[in-house]
Amino acid sequence: MVATALTQLSPNIKPETVLSVTDSDIEPKPTPKLKDLWEEYVDYKSPKASPKTINRTYQPVTSYLNKCSTDGLQASLKFRMELLQVTTQSQARRALMQLSGCCNWSIKHEKISTNPLDGMYKDLEPTVPPPPIAFTVEERDRIIAAFETDTRPGSNYRHYASLAKFLFWTGCRPCEAVGLRWGSITLDGGRIHFHESIVEVSGRLERREETKTGVKRWFTCTPKLQNLLQSIRPIDPALDALVFPSPKDRAISETNFGDRAWKVILTSLGLNVKDGIKITPYNCRDTCITLQAMQGHSSTTIARWVGNSSKVIDEKYIDRLKLETLRPTEL
Repeated sequence: MVATALTQLSPNIKPETVLSVTDSDIEPKPTPKLKDLWEEYVDYKSPKASPKTINRTYQPVTSYLNKCSTDGLQASLKFRMELLQVTTQSQARRALMQLSGCCNWSIKHEKISTNPLDGMYKDLEPTVPPPPIAFTVEERDRIIAAFETDTRPGSNYRHYASLAKFLFWTGCRPCEAVGLRWGSITLDGGRIHFHESIVEVSGRLERREETKTGVKRWFTCTPKLQNLLQSIRPIDPALDALVFPSPKDRAISETNFGDRAWKVILTSLGLNVKDGIKITPYNCRDTCITLQAMQGHSSTTIARWVGNSSKVIDEKYIDRLKLETLRPTEL
């Protein structure tokens, strides 16, 4: 058929010189493996991803894929079953969500035509994060005082008193506090520029030149916080010097601080567990946000102070406060 058409268009072409091409002569394009697509996807996403995201989000999925013998593109249901055997339901849900995103990316780049994992993660129950747990003003001040007055032999927990105050009074994330440098604070200690952090990746401390949400913000200090910063500021500090170094003048490990000094101090006060939930330094942030909301500050204002969205502040904090204080109207 091809030869006839060509000889009609050009009589000089002899039929016997034209190669005949049929569908059987075209080799089908090999179907890629999910593992290979995932590797390409991670390579694509990694340049803009934080070390923490690579370590906590991408690497676990890679590990699960290596443990599963079934390819998710060829037998998605069997792959899901294997995935649930190598990890928890909540981790499998997160992995399927990431892998579905990988498939959608692959469709966009014409590597595959369909996404067999689309929506599969929705059948698994998500992990419900604990609600924000806040201390009262009295509890907060007891914790600060315990750090300031600690005299137990061999401990240096008093060194962390200024860090505890800072966490409670600013509501910043612990990784932002341990990564704060003097170059990000005005000379009079009146304003703080939160724009970087120090995060832990596979046991290593890494500097990240952005906050968790990528939102860079200025924070105006209260007189009490301003006095704290002025009292601990060295004479002519290097702009790159940490505001809250460890006792050995290194970056503080957020994990070590939480597992040692923080845990010991709060256990001594009977505050290491509250409402049935283990308390961590992150609850200083919950405390600051909650106390500011109780003072009537809007969710938009608080969100700008702490680097979050007003929607999160409304849903996680203000709505919860309203439910705890309001009562249904008697009808």
